[in-house]
Amino acid sequence: MSLLEIKDLHVNVGEKEILKGINLKINKGEVHVIMGPNGSGKTTTANAILNNPLYKKSSGNILFEGEDITNLKTDEIARKGIFMSFQLPEEIPGITVTNFLKFAKNKVTGKPIKIFEFKDEIKKHMEELQIKPEYAERSLNVGFSGGEKKKNEILQMLVLNPKLAILDETDSGLDVDSIKTVSKGIEMFKNKDNAVLIITHNTKILHNLKVDYVHVLVNGKIVKTGTQELAREIEDNGYRDYK
Repeated sequence: MSLLEIKDLHVNVGEKEILKGINLKINKGEVHVIMGPNGSGKTTTANAILNNPLYKKSSGNILFEGEDITNLKTDEIARKGIFMSFQLPEEIPGITVTNFLKFAKNKVTGKPIKIFEFKDEIKKHMEELQIKPEYAERSLNVGFSGGEKKKNEILQMLVLNPKLAILDETDSGLDVDSIKTVSKGIEMFKNKDNAVLIITHNTKILHNLKVDYVHVLVNGKIVKTGTQELAREIEDNGYRDYK
């Protein structure tokens, strides 16, 4: 049984059909990449999995661990073990990074948080991601640079420890050192019991990662699936062969 299975998914944004029959299977222990030019439907795919109400499914199904989650609410999907990082992380004044993570962890697990152990865990991951320790008590993403916001998303992923992590354009706007740190966080996270779906339009983040499958998404359809070598071909030739 696949961890995630998307079956013939069609999705509209407003009156426009964006996804035109997506099929995808992700198993535990795998790292998948969806690549494609701007406007191809990559972010729509991620939002459709989490059932963002702005993205309307006209047909198709999404299964998670064999359960149909197509029409579940976003918070219910998150509690089942799906995490999504955002291309443009939100700033939340007045809510510290620690308190946000504590609240999110409690909502996902439904269990009380042992605060001292929890703070030690956050500190450990922040050191590994080269995040300054004082950021734990700053308002979430407020005044953070683009790289700091993306590192903070990886911190959230490590703390929440989902079954499936969806990373939407996590490498967007990052310098080389930040990309290496984000890649390190992904490597720290992945294991035989979880999976990662990386959504990107370039190959920078893949230079420091081993991935299992690369899917090329163009005009709302997956037009080719291959190994990491496919990403290298796209880096050399772009998407001209798939348009």
